[in-house]
Amino acid sequence: MHQKIDIEALCAERGLRITEQRKVIAQVLSNSEDHPDVEMLHERASKIDPKISIATVYRTVRLFEEAGILDRHDFGDGRARYEPTPEAHHDHLIDIETGKVVEFVDPELEALQKVIAERLGYRLVDHRMELYGVRLSRKD
Repeated sequence: MHQKIDIEALCAERGLRITEQRKVIAQVLSNSEDHPDVEMLHERASKIDPKISIATVYRTVRLFEEAGILDRHDFGDGRARYEPTPEAHHDHLIDIETGKVVEFVDPELEALQKVIAERLGYRLVDHRMELYGVRLSRKD
């Protein structure tokens, strides 16, 4: 479900100065199919440019987040994890044993959330849903 988003192009659109190191970090984020934390981003970026420091990755991630290019998540493992801000809404299911993050969209669930908000006297303007689970054992 993870859609490829060109972070470097988004930086240009938003007028962010794009240094060579930011370009590498943007490229790593654009190519990530998971929700990496800063340490994972640093490890991947270092393979492309060994001079990139973890401090540079932290600063760049914060800059991209403030510019609305990245979404930050806390999936309960004590690490901030990142993904490019999606064009279309999706929710997450986190496997608490492996840390795997599954993205999903469910139109019935989206409609139900809106109904619940209205029932409580609110108009839903945004939401974030994170489900946590363990894989059901398979009996073959």
